[in-house]
Amino acid sequence: MQEIEKLKQLQSQRETLRKRTVEGEGLKSRTEEMTKTVCPECGSRQLVQDNERAELVCQNCGLVLDDEVIDRGPEWRAFDHDQRMKRSRVGAPMTFTIHDKGLSTMIDWRNRDSYGRAISSKNRAQLYRLRKWQRRIRVSNATERNLAFALSELDRMASALGLPRNVRETAAVVYRDAVDKNLIRGRSIEGVAAAALYAACRQCNVPRTLDEIAEVSRVSRKEIGRTYRFISRELGLKLLPTSPIDYVPRFCSGLNLKGEVQSRAVEILRQAGERELTSGRGPTGVAAAAIYISSILGGERRTQREVAEVAGVTEVTIRNRYKELAEKLDIEIIL
Repeated sequence: MQEIEKLKQLQSQRETLRKRTVEGEGLKSRTEEMTKTVCPECGSRQLVQDNERAELVCQNCGLVLDDEVIDRGPEWRAFDHDQRMKRSRVGAPMTFTIHDKGLSTMIDWRNRDSYGRAISSKNRAQLYRLRKWQRRIRVSNATERNLAFALSELDRMASALGLPRNVRETAAVVYRDAVDKNLIRGRSIEGVAAAALYAACRQCNVPRTLDEIAEVSRVSRKEIGRTYRFISRELGLKLLPTSPIDYVPRFCSGLNLKGEVQSRAVEILRQAGERELTSGRGPTGVAAAAIYISSILGGERRTQREVAEVAGVTEVTIRNRYKELAEKLDIEIIL
């Protein structure tokens, strides 16, 4: 029993020493980092790394802080995009828009080896079997099959709406979180994917209405809205109401209006927001009314029907909103 107690004491002493050593190394590394970001001579933070001489130099006083800087870039040079792609030895970056995050391998469909020579007919059957099993093992269980189908659906809808890359990545992350919390059970994959895309658009300030999402999806607007409210509540997504200003650039681009008209419309919406004229009203209708007023004031008049078609609202909505804005903001419109 005494030997066991001694062994336990020795183990506790070793663990204490190890923790102190780790803490000391961490403090030392942090101190070295601080000294390398601040010049010890003049206290300036204007440090420049000279890759040709492998030196870290203070731009203010000229002191050389380090003369053995490691170049972490590639050892090769490239003068155009083709050379860079040909000499690079790494693959595409990791992405959430693919079910395996783009980290799996792929056997090319061309029957050629790494040197570009054609593969003999004797080995083509084996290569065909390898390619078939490669496709099968990429999706091994039900969760991966769900992700593969849902992420392809997300990519299809995002392409139809012309959404940028960051929105697609955010939508994929939202859908993966929903899968991890088992929120997909009892709901259609298309509905959850469309709701995740709508939430990503609001998070990235690239607003799209539920009607626009419903047009490119395979589910109804009602189901998308219901699923969106459910996953936003369960995942704790804190999304602010969409501002009408976010719609102005897209609507003005669709109407071929100049930047002056767009700036005036944004100013009208800011004044309306300060007087709380936008609360309780649809953001697309208010944005369309502000653009209609701005186009008349800027001498590039567009009809209410043209603005309504681009904004996806009715002419009656534009008529009611622009009358409210003109009356409350004291804007004189000569029709």
